[in-house]
Amino acid sequence: MITATVDRGAADRLRAAVPDRIEGHPVGNTDNRMYFADGSLIYAGGYRHDGNFGVHTHSFMEIAFAVAGRGTHHASVGRQDMRRGDVVLLRPGVWHGYEACSQLDLINCCISMEILRSELSWMRHDPILSYLLWTGPHAQQRRGMLTVTLPPPVLDECLGHLQALDELRSRPATRYRADTLARLSLVLAALARAVVDADDAGYEPTGPTHPSVVEAMKLLERDVARRWTLDELAEVLHLAPGYLVRLFKAATGLPPIAYLSRQRMETAAAMLLYTDEPISHIADAIGWPDQNYFARRFKAHFGLPASVYRDRFRHDGGQLRTHRQLTAPRPHGHPALRELTALS
Repeated sequence: MITATVDRGAADRLRAAVPDRIEGHPVGNTDNRMYFADGSLIYAGGYRHDGNFGVHTHSFMEIAFAVAGRGTHHASVGRQDMRRGDVVLLRPGVWHGYEACSQLDLINCCISMEILRSELSWMRHDPILSYLLWTGPHAQQRRGMLTVTLPPPVLDECLGHLQALDELRSRPATRYRADTLARLSLVLAALARAVVDADDAGYEPTGPTHPSVVEAMKLLERDVARRWTLDELAEVLHLAPGYLVRLFKAATGLPPIAYLSRQRMETAAAMLLYTDEPISHIADAIGWPDQNYFARRFKAHFGLPASVYRDRFRHDGGQLRTHRQLTAPRPHGHPALRELTALS
């Protein structure tokens, strides 16, 4: 891996007074599952890991930037060493952890899927951002995860924007919402360019994402339970099936039905974590009524049987921690991003 030299000042400011636990952050942790506990939509902050940090999952998208130290990242796709400049992006529901860490300092950028579906939905139309956030993590058997090593200038650029996000925490969210969204967009744009420039990306953007591809993605995500066929989807979009496949695969790297399968897996993971529905009912609810087929697909995607995934990561008694339980006084220099208010 490439060893990156980072802007020490920005990195130090972000991880100053980094607590060993997540108290004071707007991110809750219950039974190895992390979530936004108070309606936050975007968060950026620093963590330091020594030794092992057990496997866990998230209800949001997480991007972890390694800025110092060393450790081993563990996920369903295997283990990989982490050093300065290494970045891991994880879709919701993907489990991971850290092992054998020696002062591994991470800057985590956490993004609610709600804001990606609303104010940042325009990113679907940008080919490299769409690849970074929606389709790239599911391509090439990545199981919802992307990794890249950033060259030093790109890491410095990202750290600068992350530091700006941290500073915006002290500003009124209602007046600086646009600034926050802009800084996040700049982080994602720099990261997306680095991902598609990587030798093993296997993706070359050909131009703006075709509107029919964006609409197809939205249709599949909105109704994962529907027994979609390629012909039916093409008919809804008024396209020939073969032409739709060519458009979709050129834009995303996946055929439409393969993309649907990934969305079904994420939906199933959320239902396992947040509901008491029997696994057989969940299988039917996502469009795979054959429980044996569902079991094989889930284990192939997440690396764990659905029952084990639920037992290991589900929440405690169905209760999320409240805002008050997470509003401990913020230490001076605590590296957290002021939560954005709920969408109006």
